[in-house]
Amino acid sequence: MCRSIKTLRPPVLPEEATAEDIRAAALQYVRKVSGFRAPAAHNQEVFDRAVEAVAQATAELLDGLEVRGAGTRRAG
Repeated sequence: MCRSIKTLRPPVLPEEATAEDIRAAALQYVRKVSGFRAPAAHNQEVFDRAVEAVAQATAELLDGLEVRGAGTRRAG
């Protein structure tokens, strides 16, 4: 796992993950999987789409998780 991606759910993260937290994790994931820190111009569009797709999937995951003992789920 990419070490710069942090856990975004309570109780590890004391507050709800922000959109910026989620996007940063998605960006790190896409960078790791693609092997590119910054894509070439001809790959920028597909790279950006991948970041957005991973961010959306991450937000959906966090919205759906029920963590026992951590209070209520995230509000969408």
